[in-house]
Amino acid sequence: MSQRSPIKLAIVAAATGALVLTSGCAGSGGGTKDTAYVARDVDTLYMAAKARLDRGDTRQAAALFDEVERQHPYSPWARRAQLMSAFSYYVARDYTKSIQSAQRFLSIHPGNKDAGYAYYLVALCYYEQISDVSRDQKVTEQAKQALTEVVRRYPGTRYAKDAGLKIDLVNDHLAGKEMTIGRFYQRSGKWLAATMRFRNVVDSYDTTSHTPEALYRLVESYLSLGIPAEAKKAAAVLGANYPTSEWYDRAYDLMNENAPQVSAS
Repeated sequence: MSQRSPIKLAIVAAATGALVLTSGCAGSGGGTKDTAYVARDVDTLYMAAKARLDRGDTRQAAALFDEVERQHPYSPWARRAQLMSAFSYYVARDYTKSIQSAQRFLSIHPGNKDAGYAYYLVALCYYEQISDVSRDQKVTEQAKQALTEVVRRYPGTRYAKDAGLKIDLVNDHLAGKEMTIGRFYQRSGKWLAATMRFRNVVDSYDTTSHTPEALYRLVESYLSLGIPAEAKKAAAVLGANYPTSEWYDRAYDLMNENAPQVSAS
């Protein structure tokens, strides 16, 4: 999940652009004084941070945006700086700090007009840390929860639309993890444990690409457990929903070979 899609980048960039202010009296922020922890007026400090971000110095930009909040906590710029800091950390792939900045913004300004962007940014940070199905999927679950929260809180927005698409991908990923574990249990002869994993795919992730194979694996597992009637049920569901699937063809052959008296048809 590490590649950033054009749609997602467009949403992030557009939302961030709406936060950027311009000021006629603000300096460019260049020179040796363009570092964190140097006391400056809020306009100059904010624009120095923005200049760093525009140049791609994302970590330095984040530090300077943090300075805006630290040095001028009661300024309207501080609120914008919190989100810009979160965005800068996100671009720098420092997802932990990005989440912390966005969540701090939400804790202080829960009803702000940019709260939706903050929730979306948190979700993206979790989403981009999703790992291969062979590894622990805790962060995948966190991504799903965060994306679902965006959809729940901001239905009909561009954030919700993109989050909905990502939820589908996350579900497919989680289903893939269940399939990986289920196949491992099958190879180990642990048919009941395998059945539970494949059943979870069918029950919880039935719209994913893994469902046809999960049904076929249930047929295999039930036959191995000596429950041909349950194998027939799984094969029937497979045939009713995926009649042209190769997995149904295989299930049909498997039933005819091992339990012809309870044919898959």
